[in-house]
Amino acid sequence: MRTLLEKLREGRILLGICVMYPVAGIVERIGPDWDFVWIDSQHGQHDYHSLLESVRAADFRGVESLIRVPGHDAGSIGRALDMGASGVLVPQVDTREQAESVIRAAKFPPTGNRSFGGRRPVDIYSRSYSHTANRDVALVVQIESQAAVENAEAILSLDGIDAFFFGPDDMALRDGLPMDQPRPAGLYDESLKRMIEIGKRYSVFGGGVFASPEAFQKAVELGFSLISVGGDAGFLAEGSQKSSEKMRALLKAGTGKR
Repeated sequence: MRTLLEKLREGRILLGICVMYPVAGIVERIGPDWDFVWIDSQHGQHDYHSLLESVRAADFRGVESLIRVPGHDAGSIGRALDMGASGVLVPQVDTREQAESVIRAAKFPPTGNRSFGGRRPVDIYSRSYSHTANRDVALVVQIESQAAVENAEAILSLDGIDAFFFGPDDMALRDGLPMDQPRPAGLYDESLKRMIEIGKRYSVFGGGVFASPEAFQKAVELGFSLISVGGDAGFLAEGSQKSSEKMRALLKAGTGKR
């Protein structure tokens, strides 16, 4: 099976990006720059076929793949895992009861109640893939509210949770903060520290989006090991803007026109 969890267990810090556009070529082209791609079917524009082709592209290029599913339902989680992804990222897991529900969907018996028969895993790994899937395929829950932080021990202590992914945007929104304004420095430092401490207690890895050098350094110092630093949309916009500005400056310098 895929080895994202094996790499984390070796103590590696894995760097990744979010892929929101439904184009497998993005994964094929820039995926190898990273350790994992987080393929987003919650807020991204993916359908079944673009998810499947993106996972295949990741496999082809030797990159681990996490599919963020749109919710907690067993159908979405099972379908994503049947594509042969390295794991699933499940949003807005706030309570122990919700965590238990996603474990049932993502793990085979006796840990959970995942249905057997995924076409792609059987084709690639044979019917024996279920023997090790619970150990090898990652279930990552997103912690995106103060309630989830308060319930962290109850959530992360459950057998079947492999990693958590800290979600500051939804947390800030729930705390009444605007999405288009800078946040106070150190706003969630205590929450990050608490999550990592509890995660280490139960051998659950910590992840999140840490895009600035300062945030990245702090995350590494705290012990986060599944770190997303950006995404296709941002990289596309930033690269385009820089190229446009450079060429327009040359044009202006040469002709006096914009």
